[in-house]
Amino acid sequence: LIPFTLVAIAATSASAAVGVFYEPGAPRIEFAAAELLTALKATGEAGTAAGLGELSRGTQQVRIAIAASKEEEQRLVAALGLPGMNPAAAAQSFSIRKKIADNQTTYAILAADSAGAMYGTLDIAEAVRLGTLAEILDADRSPFIARRGIKFNIPLDARTPSYSDAGDSAQQNIPEMWSIDFWHEFLDEMARQRFNTLSLWNLHPFPSMVKVPEYPDVALADVMRTTEKFDSTYALTALDMVRPSQLTQLETLKKMTIEEKISFWREVMDYANDRGIDVYLFTWNIFVWGADGKYGITSAQDNPVTIDYFRKSVRETILTYPRLAGLGITGGENMKNLPGEFSKEQWLLRTYGEGIADAKKLQPDRTIRLIHRMHQGNLGQIVADWKEFPGPFDVSYKYSMAHMYSSTNPPMAKRDLANLPTNLRTWMTVRNDDIYSFRWGDPEFARAYLRGLPGPDVLAGYYMGPDGYTWGREFISTEPETPRQLVLKKQWYSFMLWGRLSYDPSLPDALFQRTLDVRFPQAAPGKLFAASAAASKIIPQINRCFWWGGGNDLAWFPEACISHPKHQGFYTVRHFMNGSSMAGSGIVNIRDYCAAIIQDKQVDGISPPQVAAMLKAHAAETLRLTNELPQNPTDKELRLTVGDLNAMAYLGNYYADKIMGATDLAVFNATGKLEKQESAVNHLQAAVENWRKYAELATRQYRPQLLTRVGYVDLNALTAKVEQDVEIAKTWKSAQP
Repeated sequence: LIPFTLVAIAATSASAAVGVFYEPGAPRIEFAAAELLTALKATGEAGTAAGLGELSRGTQQVRIAIAASKEEEQRLVAALGLPGMNPAAAAQSFSIRKKIADNQTTYAILAADSAGAMYGTLDIAEAVRLGTLAEILDADRSPFIARRGIKFNIPLDARTPSYSDAGDSAQQNIPEMWSIDFWHEFLDEMARQRFNTLSLWNLHPFPSMVKVPEYPDVALADVMRTTEKFDSTYALTALDMVRPSQLTQLETLKKMTIEEKISFWREVMDYANDRGIDVYLFTWNIFVWGADGKYGITSAQDNPVTIDYFRKSVRETILTYPRLAGLGITGGENMKNLPGEFSKEQWLLRTYGEGIADAKKLQPDRTIRLIHRMHQGNLGQIVADWKEFPGPFDVSYKYSMAHMYSSTNPPMAKRDLANLPTNLRTWMTVRNDDIYSFRWGDPEFARAYLRGLPGPDVLAGYYMGPDGYTWGREFISTEPETPRQLVLKKQWYSFMLWGRLSYDPSLPDALFQRTLDVRFPQAAPGKLFAASAAASKIIPQINRCFWWGGGNDLAWFPEACISHPKHQGFYTVRHFMNGSSMAGSGIVNIRDYCAAIIQDKQVDGISPPQVAAMLKAHAAETLRLTNELPQNPTDKELRLTVGDLNAMAYLGNYYADKIMGATDLAVFNATGKLEKQESAVNHLQAAVENWRKYAELATRQYRPQLLTRVGYVDLNALTAKVEQDVEIAKTWKSAQP
């Protein structure tokens, strides 16, 4: 941040090429101004900061003035003789005005609030980095989606786990959750990419975050992690996310009192506010990790002690954290369909509803938004039971189930949204349980997806993230940074696309191409952008074609062609023969396609061979473009990025050959035509070779890992499963004699 003393003395440095003028003291503006000054320094410009009142005395060739309030905007507009911003502009909006006079160029950033001023200043900083400042024209910007969020399953402690904790990434990230440096870096990166909502999801966070006066012994001191290894055999409903034996083998990662923990999370939430980010806590219910057995607390839905304990915990959470924006609740997990006073909604009302009401009695001016997830819920019952809630009340749907990288226009939630009352809005849970390892980047897909979301009369916001992986620091790289990179920084381009385009989907591809060109000067202009877009079309195409298990996360992980061992495990050619395509995708599944062509009927939709051809085309385009990039660049990030793109290309080739093999084998099964069996074998042998290339590239950069929702993933070990498809085809017996 820029210290106040720098602002106070900078007026004496009037000979600098660029002057940055703003009123000190507002953290969001200090952050954005620091980003701007850093960008100037990186490009060799001498930038200095001064108070807004010094603007008229600034003799720099370029002046950048930041107005962070209506009053500052009016003063700045009057001083420069510029048109102001629209007085009806929404929160977070900003305008940029450019004035050239007396051999001096002035850029004025006008905003009615500090969030808009921060975003406008970050836009100017970006233009400095990209060398496009001189090209900036007058502009008015408002957020396309008001609340743009990250879904973060937070592994607080072995005793208070989240839904991702039975996996390597969660366990390795427990210490990071209690590092203020981690959160500073994480929240800074969110702000840079225009995300303004952080939802923290935990099965039962209260023992690690609050001290309830009526239940003081529930509060947990210290941060602990089990030393016993996890495996793939736990219950997928999180009932034994951490087993009793694991809770007897704990290591202390950090000594902390509950008071120190509270101070820590207050600091995190204050820092989030300083970056324009609202923080929410989400739970799944009814889980009592860390509290089970104390004071008679159990997970029984009809236990009055548990109900009282939850109510008091909710009250205390709100009172303890003045920056907490709201709570998200689920009326489903580990709950029974009981009647009367212990029904799901009545239980939630008596715990979360009454807890919030209790807090508001003590803090009448406090606003707490409640987000009621529709997961295992009934919309009509929710609307009826919560109509008296004293504050903002929204619902939430899974927009693409667990697979955001599928269709840009998923149909699942839209069936229900038609019944949404006009006074109710929804958040969309945008789940990424598709791509954990690779650097994805296709602005065309992201832009279409975001534009396909409901409008502001229906949409309250969205939060994006995985359930089976932890978006903290990455711990799978074979060439790690020190400290290990944030996932948000490793996959910065993906987060840039989703964050920036959800604020403004009209941003052109030229911006993203220029960003990549400047970041990777060793790459020929435009090549990396095009290669990334081509490679990133592959997994969405695969998901639309093979939609097993209704889109649930435990049913399908496209990076490895697997589901959880309790589900199907590795998907063989037999599964592909019998699989379904995604509803609304227009893709005809293999079973229906074969039935049509055997009966010489017209195929109404996109056929499996057409899907395979598209996958091959995306892969070929990716490999053609990456072959035109430096093959041994000195830039490590460029090398690893190209490695990711090539890996996705060979994954696409693998699935294309597998789809063709499954299609031919299905025809052979129905007709007995031996040439189709032979063709199937050939396609599946080609699939094996492409899998080997994929596994070699991917494992060169990433280690095997245990994933919460699909089990242990070792691509090289899975090669034996891939090879079995060939034997399945060779030994297949046709249904026809």
